[in-house]
Amino acid sequence: MRVAAVDCGTNSIRLLIADLVDGRLREVDRRMTIVRLGQGVDASGAFAPEALERVFAASDEFAGVIQAAGAVRTRFVATSAARDVSNRDEFFAGVSARFGVEPDIISGAEEAELTFRGATEALDVPGPYLVADIGGGSTELVLGNTTGVIAAESLDIGSVRLTERHVSSDPTTPAELAAITKDVDALLDTTSVPIDQARTLVGVAGTVTTVAAVAFHLPEYDRSRIHHARISGADLRATTSWLTNSTRAERSAVRSIHPGRVDVIGAGALILQRLYDRMAVDEVLVSEHDILDGVALSIG
Repeated sequence: MRVAAVDCGTNSIRLLIADLVDGRLREVDRRMTIVRLGQGVDASGAFAPEALERVFAASDEFAGVIQAAGAVRTRFVATSAARDVSNRDEFFAGVSARFGVEPDIISGAEEAELTFRGATEALDVPGPYLVADIGGGSTELVLGNTTGVIAAESLDIGSVRLTERHVSSDPTTPAELAAITKDVDALLDTTSVPIDQARTLVGVAGTVTTVAAVAFHLPEYDRSRIHHARISGADLRATTSWLTNSTRAERSAVRSIHPGRVDVIGAGALILQRLYDRMAVDEVLVSEHDILDGVALSIG
């Protein structure tokens, strides 16, 4: 059965078309567009009109790809921010008109389960695993093993949220970096997820994969080089330092950084660094598979 999964987050909207064969995914098409849906939501409590326009334009493209590929079932999941915004009805109507399905605003527990399932499929490394999904508006931490999820929590720290809250300089000032670090540490200090139990840190989604591309000095983004690659502690620290201290122009010149992440990747890298620093691991295992893959698997 050919299925389509769409994940609309704070910073990007992504599509996966895959064939479900004996409970496993055979990828047909995967694509991503930066839409910055969460633009200004922290302050306004509503999706900005221009952000909705970007989402709907990307959705038009994705709907056409789904139809051309012959997918028979589609599931659209959306960021939890869509649950509370004042103009959620406009968002729902626009999505439904384009895909023929309403967006699922999934619970934190289901988000954790889908993320963990997608990220750990076919992994052959020691568990328990801590899966870290660093998004634009939040960071999901999911601890689990081969039998499933043990503990999970969504933290209100994300690359877009922290950048909008604290950064106004170019390059980012030490005071701004200290403010980001304070916010990150405060939530990591109080998380209910026992991260010290993990033997493997699995990083997923655009922030982590971009950090990996920069760490490996890739001339351009290459999924085949990123998936299941490992970032050493030394490389992570050096990359985070560069991303947080460089100018916007310097980051823009790096072709492996998507233009839509240039402004916010420093804050995202800092979240990953602060998480890594308190764990008893010596590397980050990077996975290109995440909640999107979990959503596709859930359709069957």
